[in-house]
Amino acid sequence: MAVCGSVIVRCCIPPSPFLGRRFDLSEKEKKPSSFSCTVATSRITALFWGFGRKTNSTQIQQQQQQQQQLFTLTAPEPEGTNNNKVISVSVLSSISEVAAAEWDACAVDATAPGKFNPFVTHAFLSTLETSGSAVAQTGWTPHHVVARDESSSSRPVVAAVPLYLKSHSYGEFVFDHSWANAYYSYGSRYYPKLQCCVPFSPVTGPRILLRDTPFKSETFDILLSAMKDIAAKSQISSLHVTFPTESECLQLSQKGFLPRIGMQYHWKNRNYKKFDDFLMDMKQSKRKNIRQERKKISAQNLIMKRLRGYEIKATHWDSFYNFYRNTTDNKWGTPYLTRDFFHELGSKMGDQVLLVVAEEGDELVAGALNLIGGDTLFGRLWGCHPRAYYPSLHFEACYYQAIEAAIELDLKTVEAGAQGEHKIQRGYLPVTTYSCHYLLDEEFRRAIEDFLIRETSQVKLVMKLLHDSGPFKEGI
Repeated sequence: MAVCGSVIVRCCIPPSPFLGRRFDLSEKEKKPSSFSCTVATSRITALFWGFGRKTNSTQIQQQQQQQQQLFTLTAPEPEGTNNNKVISVSVLSSISEVAAAEWDACAVDATAPGKFNPFVTHAFLSTLETSGSAVAQTGWTPHHVVARDESSSSRPVVAAVPLYLKSHSYGEFVFDHSWANAYYSYGSRYYPKLQCCVPFSPVTGPRILLRDTPFKSETFDILLSAMKDIAAKSQISSLHVTFPTESECLQLSQKGFLPRIGMQYHWKNRNYKKFDDFLMDMKQSKRKNIRQERKKISAQNLIMKRLRGYEIKATHWDSFYNFYRNTTDNKWGTPYLTRDFFHELGSKMGDQVLLVVAEEGDELVAGALNLIGGDTLFGRLWGCHPRAYYPSLHFEACYYQAIEAAIELDLKTVEAGAQGEHKIQRGYLPVTTYSCHYLLDEEFRRAIEDFLIRETSQVKLVMKLLHDSGPFKEGI
C-alpha cells in the first residue's frame, strides 16, 4: 500500500498458472506511486497471453498457450460509482494484427511534440515483415506486445512494444556475441532471446510506446512484467531493449535491467541558414578539407540530387537495391533487407523518405537512404555502383547532403548511424546511446554487470578524448 496525497494506490498480481506466485508491488517499491486519478478509475486489470515452456523458437511460436496474468490497481472512487479499468495485454505474431492508426497513436504519444520517430511507425515495421526482411525465416520472429483498454467499448490500444524472438544477434548494432559464446562455453543456451528494437536500424528513440493516459506509468510496469514473464516461463536466456531513450533506460535500470552505453556520431544544427554557416564554425583545417572533398564531386562530373516521395521512382529503388547489395556483399556478406522492402518503404512512407542519389550522365551510380523525423534526419544505408571508385562520394552522399537537407528542413539533428570516427572531422560528434539487458541467470548477470561497469568507464573516456579533439572552433 502506498499513499500519494489523498490517493491510495495498491498494485498486486494474484496467483495464476502462468506466474505460479503472488507478487505485491507495494511490498517491492516503498516509494510513493506517481499514479493520479484524473478520472474515477478504481481498478486496472491486465490480461496477458503468454507462451509455453518450450525453448525452441519455432515451438515457442507454434505452441502458445493461453495463460492469465492479472494486475490490479485500486484507488478511492466516488461513492456509488463502479468504474473499473481493465487492460488486456497480448502478444501478436504480426504487426498486421493491430490497426496502423492505433499503433501510430502510441508512437506519437511516446515522443515529445515535434520529435516524431518514423522507425517505430506501423508503416516502417510492417514493411519489414511484409517484405520478408524481419520474419521467422530470417531469425526475427515478431512477438509484438499490445495493451488495450477493455473497459472502453472501442477497446483502444494504450501501449505497444516492437518485440522479436531472435535466434541470433545479427542486425542489432549492440554486440553481445561474446555473451552468447560465454553461455555456450558453460553449456547454457543463449538463443533464443527477446529483442525490443527496430530491426537492422541503430536509430535512437522510444521503445515502450505508451498513450498519454492517466494510468501510463502503471501500463509501463505491466508491460515490463509481462515481457519478463515471457522470458522466464519460456526459459529464454534474456530480454534486450536496444537504442531506447535515456529516460527509458533509466526506468528500465530501476526495474532490474542492466544499462549499457554506446557511442554514435550525430550532427547538431546550431540554427544554420546555409551550409557555409556550418563551415564557419569549423576549425580552418577541417573547413578546408570539407571544401576540397566537395569540389571532387563536380570534378568527377557527378550530379547530386535529393529525392522525396513521388520523385522516387521504381527504377531508383531497383538501382539502390543493387547499390545496397554491393555494400553488403563487400562488408557483411548477407543482405538483411529484400528488394521489396525498398519499394514498399517508398510506397508507404512517402515524403518521410529522402533518397540522395549521385548521377553520372544519365546513370545512377550511388545513393544514400534517409528517413525524416520530427526534428531529426536519420541516415540509414549507403551503396554505390561496383564498377568504379568515386573519391569522397561517400562523404558527400551520406554526410554533407544530409547536413544540407537538415538545414533546409530546419531539423535539429542528423543521426549518421553506427560506428565511424571519420565522421568527427566532418562535423558529427560523439553522443551516448543506450541499451538495457535483463538476464535471467544470476551468475551470468553478475559477470556481465561487472563487464558493463568496466566498459562504461572506457566508453566515457574515449568520448571525452574525441570531444576534446573535435573539429569545431573553441567554445562551440
